[in-house]
Amino acid sequence: MARARLAAAFALLLAFAVPTTGQGRANEADLRELRGRIEKLQKELADAEGARGGALDELRASEKAVSEAKRALFELAGAERGIQSDLEKLAARSRDARAAIATQEAAAERLLRLQYFQGAPDRLRLLLEGRDAAEVARQLQYYGYIQRARAELIVQLRQGAAEVESLEREARTRREALTENQAAQEREAKRLDRERAERAVVVQRLAGDIERSKREIGKLKRDEARLAKLVEEIARRLAKPPADATKPKGRAIDEVADASLALKPFATLKGRLKLPVRGELTGRYGSPREEGGATWKGLFIKASAGETVRAVADGQVVYADWLRGFGNLLILDHGKAYMSLYAYNEGLLRQVGDRVRSGDAIAQVGDSGGAGESGLYFELRQDGKPFDPMRWVAP
Repeated sequence: MARARLAAAFALLLAFAVPTTGQGRANEADLRELRGRIEKLQKELADAEGARGGALDELRASEKAVSEAKRALFELAGAERGIQSDLEKLAARSRDARAAIATQEAAAERLLRLQYFQGAPDRLRLLLEGRDAAEVARQLQYYGYIQRARAELIVQLRQGAAEVESLEREARTRREALTENQAAQEREAKRLDRERAERAVVVQRLAGDIERSKREIGKLKRDEARLAKLVEEIARRLAKPPADATKPKGRAIDEVADASLALKPFATLKGRLKLPVRGELTGRYGSPREEGGATWKGLFIKASAGETVRAVADGQVVYADWLRGFGNLLILDHGKAYMSLYAYNEGLLRQVGDRVRSGDAIAQVGDSGGAGESGLYFELRQDGKPFDPMRWVAP
């Protein structure tokens, strides 16, 4: 029930959030299609893994729960920034409206003072005084101008007062949303603490099994084969034409995504990429792994838990879930069969279908999946095959 209430509150908060530039979602129909395919794939993988069991699989629930709490906090923080931005804009508009009212009030005061000294216009009196007809006409026109100006000022003052009242109501609504957002963040922070504590208990209980599993001959090769199969399945399902017969035949989702990615295709970024996180490079592509029996198919960057992992290029999230051997794993599709993979994360900050720009936060460093030490495992692949990321990183 508590989570249901939180979900409802969070949905309300999102209504007040300002969408972040460069982080838009795909077309809703394509997004549903994409998520449906990936969810089906995740279920098939989970069923297959569940049948085989293993000590590391017991970490799945606790590490996924930690990741979900981290993502909820990330999204709530984004919503809070949007609400704060709204409040600042409302405050600026309110100041402008009040300044305009002050100007109009000063003008109205001058008009009233002038009319007081001039006296009310009396057509009969002006005619009986025997003044020149042209002068009388000018006087009457002048008085008419004063009356119209006064009437316009009154209308403007009323409109200004109504605008200020409307802005104040909207500001109150935003402040209430901000208060609920902050309360929701406190609840999520407590949930994160609980989930972390539960994971620590699981890790401690399974420490021996995890260590034996890491030394098991052939385990790394099975993990690598599992990841390769996942990437191949994702590519195959992305390339599969949508089931909806109303859509143009042969138009794959990744082709739709390509049209809205960066202006610079991924292939043109060779030698210009930045590593996704700062840290010590302890595992290089092609070098033997300490556990033995395999070589690195990517990079292991040793970094502190909680460090922000950033997208190396524009793309779309096509996988964001726990995978045995890689923990909380996120995969970005960059179009034209290029993908980047980010593993061992503590928290995944994005969901399948999210569009991200180069440098956007997508995850947080951790040691999920039995990594043994905190850091990020990073791969680049084309047509499902890994290649050396360092050849693509800026010197």
